[in-house]
Amino acid sequence: MVVSHPLARLLTDGVLPAQCPSRAVLDHVTSKWGVLVLVALSEGSLRWGELRRVVDGISEKMLAQTLRVLVADGFVARDARPTIPPRVDYALTERGRELTARLLPLMDWITANAEAIVSERARS
Repeated sequence: MVVSHPLARLLTDGVLPAQCPSRAVLDHVTSKWGVLVLVALSEGSLRWGELRRVVDGISEKMLAQTLRVLVADGFVARDARPTIPPRVDYALTERGRELTARLLPLMDWITANAEAIVSERARS
């Protein structure tokens, strides 16, 4: 059995060309706020205010924009309940859980190495 290099598969599947739909999905999923919102939801559903506290530093505008995109892409489900006051919960969909299972190891690596990388960059 011949196993090809991952880059060869990406090139033959058309992932690298600029017009490929994967570019839009990649942009949504790997934006700073997109990754952080997905990781925040990996532990379970959260309300708007809870998400703002967990994803420290995100503005209301960016949270709204990021959630709108992640909901439209099918990674996050929005559950609005007609109560007073209105209650809106956000949770990962099955697609979102599958994606987040792949993002969490990357985030672990980044967390473990971020300090050294930033220190090296500052010395350059």
